[in-house]
Amino acid sequence: MKSRLWLLTAILAIALPLIAATPDMPRYDWQNFTVANGLPNDHVFCVLVDGDRIWAGTEIGLAMLQGGKWKVYGTADGLAHRAVLSLALDKRTGDLWVGTMGGLSHVSAGRIDTYNQLNSGLSNDVVYGVAVQGDYIWTATAAGASRLNTRTGQWSLFNERNTPMYEIWTYSVSVGSDKVYYAVWGGGVLEYDLKTERWKDYNDPDGENEIVLFKDQGLIHEITTSVSYVDKVLWVATYFGDSRYDGRSWHNFLTKDSGLPSNFTNQVKAVDADRAWFSTDKGLAYYDGINWAVYRPAMGSGKPEMYIRDADGTITDIPVTSAPAHNYVLGIDFQGDDLWVATAKGLSHGIRKK
Repeated sequence: MKSRLWLLTAILAIALPLIAATPDMPRYDWQNFTVANGLPNDHVFCVLVDGDRIWAGTEIGLAMLQGGKWKVYGTADGLAHRAVLSLALDKRTGDLWVGTMGGLSHVSAGRIDTYNQLNSGLSNDVVYGVAVQGDYIWTATAAGASRLNTRTGQWSLFNERNTPMYEIWTYSVSVGSDKVYYAVWGGGVLEYDLKTERWKDYNDPDGENEIVLFKDQGLIHEITTSVSYVDKVLWVATYFGDSRYDGRSWHNFLTKDSGLPSNFTNQVKAVDADRAWFSTDKGLAYYDGINWAVYRPAMGSGKPEMYIRDADGTITDIPVTSAPAHNYVLGIDFQGDDLWVATAKGLSHGIRKK
């Protein structure tokens, strides 16, 4: 009996530290939506949470889920274009701003008004990003940035003539109480200081498009796809890795030395100064400041997969029975502890396990 007790104690002494060593990362039950259950199209570019309403920007229209039912808005309803690329909510008014392939649409009290190059000061009709900051609507377009003052109706244009951008293909915009950041495709990141009204750019210090020579000496790459500015910390997504900038120093993430499933990142969305979500072409990744978790259909089998990578690089598979609709992830938004995930093959609702 004593020998058995000793053996059990010895096994637990070895096993318990190993169990405890696996970080407690968020886990989800995934519910997926496609054309089979209400979406107008499976290719979902973006998603936005508005209380109990979920907005999804698809290749064929803007879809709204509420109370288990879908409502779809298209060009016949006044939408600028059927392909919806970006969404932003004015929390003060409840108005929705919709960036499309053919202009910027404003959804307010059931009415849709559209701004384009012909009837406004919008820089370009292809609106990749939109953000609300008080009375201002900031847009990222294929030919520079625009800002609309909703009180006065005045537009301001920002391009290579009045900012440091040497490329004008702006891809994403994120606003804070003191700064505005733009991801500029092939041109790094632009920062606008609201107090001084001055622009500043951040670029890849090694100027090398194929490899990373200086990992933490600046922005990881010039081809930026997304910016997220939260708690005075900037997160940047590129097609060659990701970056975090706290105003003094940079920290960059690559698949070879982090838990990123791919360096090809479509969107980064910060939770706070330490935590962020990364939408990649090989799954959804979460970083808690130390550890990583990846959620996806497995690349080979397509079976639901979740794994955790701890600070030491140890990877632990977590048994799961569901996964996001597809491993090509384009964006996410938060609904309390839950997630909504836009993918190339449907919209996914991650219901947080308690």
